[in-house]
Amino acid sequence: MKISLTVNTDQPHVGRIAVTSVAHYLAGGQCDASVRKYVDAALADNTLRAYRADLKHFLAWGGVIPSSPERVAMYIAHHATILASTTLTRRLVAIAHAHVAQGFESPTTSELVRSTLQGVRRSRNSAVRQVAPLLKTHVLQMVRGLQGLRGLRDSALLLIGFASALRRSELVSLDVEDVRFSDEGTIIRLRRSKTDQESRGREIAIPRVRGRYCPTRVVQAWLEAADIQSGALFRRFNRYDQVQAQRLTAQSVALIVKERAAAAGLDPAVLAGHSLRAGFVTNAARRGASSVSIREQTGHTSDAMLQRYIRKSALFTDNPFLKIW
Repeated sequence: MKISLTVNTDQPHVGRIAVTSVAHYLAGGQCDASVRKYVDAALADNTLRAYRADLKHFLAWGGVIPSSPERVAMYIAHHATILASTTLTRRLVAIAHAHVAQGFESPTTSELVRSTLQGVRRSRNSAVRQVAPLLKTHVLQMVRGLQGLRGLRDSALLLIGFASALRRSELVSLDVEDVRFSDEGTIIRLRRSKTDQESRGREIAIPRVRGRYCPTRVVQAWLEAADIQSGALFRRFNRYDQVQAQRLTAQSVALIVKERAAAAGLDPAVLAGHSLRAGFVTNAARRGASSVSIREQTGHTSDAMLQRYIRKSALFTDNPFLKIW
């Protein structure tokens, strides 16, 4: 896996950098091909693409590699009111990797840079944006009445996305070979995820349920109707509504969620692809599922992230006012 990035500029203080691969920098350009293969594999494809885009933004602004803490702090201050603090944090990670990969000390660890970023966070005092969760009733409302092959695909996507609590990138990465059906339900083999960078993989069970909107039943119907026997599980359509071999993108999940939500009378502005995953956690917590069982489905490594949804779900159901009225 290579990261190709070349930035040319007429500004004298901006250098030219060509990021050829992580392994190339680590080995001074003399890295054996077999070593480069595994060093490059240490980072997920999506992570590498994100680093490339973030580093490109820094260089286009006027950053250089190597860079001083003062210049990086200026970069943060310049974008303090333009970019979210989470985006700035991610950009600093990319800048740090670019320095370390070339054998330079990262300026992002300096007290100046850390204090500048902390000051931005405090001055903005903005809460982390959270999309609204799609509960079971919402999902059923969205898939009810969907027709045609495209409607069948979207139904399968929404139902499996909710029941598995997968991230949208994980959902569209699934192949037919990753799905196993049985009388009890569906077993999804997730080969790699955001919290599983070593590709150990894990299995997610989706039990069969009664009714026409059983996720297992619907996804089986989708595969049969679309005549998909291998490869991408969720695929694109062309302009003639013909199923293509190309898989959906993560952004496509968000667009489908918004489109089907709007058609069902829900507000698409507060929803996104993550709403399916958030909805599963919220629904499960409201129904009394243990945090351990929820984490087994979602893949969270701790309860910290779950608590955001669990606390919100308990605002009314576990409200002390109910004890006294």
